[in-house]
Amino acid sequence: MKLTVADVAKSFGVSVGTVARWVQEGNLPASEVDSQYRFNRDELLEWATLHKLAIPTSILRGGDEAAGLSLADALAFGGVAYGMSAGDHDELLRAALQGLPLADADVDRQTLIDLFLARERLGTTAIGDGVAIPHPRYPLVLALPRPAVRLCFLDSPWDLDAPDGKPIDTLFLMACPTVHVHLRLLARLASALCSDPFRQLLIRRAPAAEIIAALRHAEAAR
Repeated sequence: MKLTVADVAKSFGVSVGTVARWVQEGNLPASEVDSQYRFNRDELLEWATLHKLAIPTSILRGGDEAAGLSLADALAFGGVAYGMSAGDHDELLRAALQGLPLADADVDRQTLIDLFLARERLGTTAIGDGVAIPHPRYPLVLALPRPAVRLCFLDSPWDLDAPDGKPIDTLFLMACPTVHVHLRLLARLASALCSDPFRQLLIRRAPAAEIIAALRHAEAAR
């Protein structure tokens, strides 16, 4: 079920007029049904992440599948890559996706690259501060035993038309077994990226073990 303007306003603690302004001026994706705006949860969460808004738990559906979900575990599974280089966007995504543990997912990597590139043509997935979260138009849901998040540090910055004008040097890619898990992990990643200590780890390209340990510590403190 899609969300109404009133649902979004209540979730973010703003007025209905503010939500309408987000649609008209802030490029918040919406569809019109009987002259009323309707919002897809996935698109709303992505937009909020790109605009660095706090993610309200009310837009995340509940479910047993997210019990015990850990961003640190997902990153440990997906891995961290350093010094990634590429000649163009296609090569960059190919290199980033290459490290994702997709062997058991029965998926063609070129198809995934095409999906990622199609999404990028709709608008940048850079969120600012040198970070981008490339992803297909809709969450990448694959037959994985557990969710995977891959962190890639680039050997030189790329211009992806980030909202703050900064070139990106850090990528996060996600592959999850369900849409709900994808939304939960994206919300946790957005929260982590708002933490200055975590951002400092990314800036200095800390060892993978240190980054994962910091996420575990933050999750344990919740």
